[in-house]
Amino acid sequence: MASPTPAELRPVDLFDDLDDDALAEWAAAAEVRDVPADAVIVEEHADPPGLHLLLAGEVRTELLDAGPADPVHIQRAPTWMGAISSLTGESLEVRLVAHTPCRVAVVETEAFRRLAFAHPLVHRRVMRQVGPVFGFLTALERDRDRLASLGTMAAGLAHELNNPAAAAQRAAGQLREAIETVTDALGRFVDTGVEREDAAVLVALQREALQSAATRTPLDTLDAADAEEALLARMEAMGVEGAWQLAEPLAAAGVGEDWLARVQEAAGPATGTALAWVAATLSAGSLAGDLQESTRRISDLVAAVKSYAYMDRGGVVEVDIHEGLETTLTVLGHKLRHTDIRLVRDYDRDLPKLTVHGSELNQVWTNLIDNAIDALGDRGTITIRTLRDGSCIEVHVCDDGPGVPPEIADRVFDAFVTTKEVGKGTGLGLANVYRIVVERHDGSLTVDSRPGRTVFRVRLPIAQRT
Repeated sequence: MASPTPAELRPVDLFDDLDDDALAEWAAAAEVRDVPADAVIVEEHADPPGLHLLLAGEVRTELLDAGPADPVHIQRAPTWMGAISSLTGESLEVRLVAHTPCRVAVVETEAFRRLAFAHPLVHRRVMRQVGPVFGFLTALERDRDRLASLGTMAAGLAHELNNPAAAAQRAAGQLREAIETVTDALGRFVDTGVEREDAAVLVALQREALQSAATRTPLDTLDAADAEEALLARMEAMGVEGAWQLAEPLAAAGVGEDWLARVQEAAGPATGTALAWVAATLSAGSLAGDLQESTRRISDLVAAVKSYAYMDRGGVVEVDIHEGLETTLTVLGHKLRHTDIRLVRDYDRDLPKLTVHGSELNQVWTNLIDNAIDALGDRGTITIRTLRDGSCIEVHVCDDGPGVPPEIADRVFDAFVTTKEVGKGTGLGLANVYRIVVERHDGSLTVDSRPGRTVFRVRLPIAQRT
């Protein structure tokens, strides 16, 4: 590979303060590489890559974190890359990919360090960029963690809304059928010549069934089955078509064989129509109740999400800490529903309200509770405890899972440290939790972990500096 000429390096602003002789030293230490579009120049988490001088083309910066590539920045020639990582000895936390065909001059790490210290003006330019670069990466981490929390909330909401929405849709369809049956029955009464007096009797019998249904306590399974069986046998003996469809709502209403006999006496040849009419009105009432319950559940879930994100309030809000915990549990409810995980609430309901960054604090509860669920798998106990300790409120999230591995216990709040399997976590959650609790709310966050008991303790001062 050839070395670049000093003239090729001159446009790179890293060398603005160097004379031609000094620049020639850098050119002699570099090797030029031609990189095709979409080829990886430096892999994510690679060892310090050395100084990369982009002489022509564009380079795409990507974050992977065991997931799909996430383009975050485009660098255009002439510029330089990899210097900070090479000076600090830290791995590169992003992947560099040729966005277009590129011409890159590379100074290997050891040669770059030697030249950088030999030319303090270059070293100074690199160090001036440390703050902005790390600030940019930190902001990216925070944004991605917010999106992860939003994704958790969206997934939870989708799961939680599915059941009441499906129930409402099913009840609406059945209610339509019941209304059609009632409407059709009125026409059949006319066609079969039901007299006014008999019609009045049928209306009274319908009201009797409705009143019985409204005041009735649910039968146990065996009694309900016996009642349905008796009514079904009687209606079949009466020649009622579709008797098996009518037996359940009539039995649930508590009507008996004597009631059937009075219907038959008043309706005559329209007995089947009269029974279908009464059964449909009974079903309509039950279905309306199902619709009301389903829509109430949907409304409660929407209210929970609004509370979770504090969408209708300002960024700094006065909250009952339990409100955020409960809405977070609602959002994460789908992850608990099909497990044997037991949830224990040990709340001190007399705690004062806090003035906090509400939506940010809910990210704390989401990460801690979600991590506890993942740690347990399908079985175990999660205990959420709130208490007051002097001038502070504490929230403890406890689980009886395997605990934090000892080798990372001291670094669990550092960025990119994760206890999860590859592809299951970014390692940003607890780092973001720590930032929110400590930096944003002047609190403290600690963990005490051993096999069978892990406790994350969030401590928040009641008097906040907001």
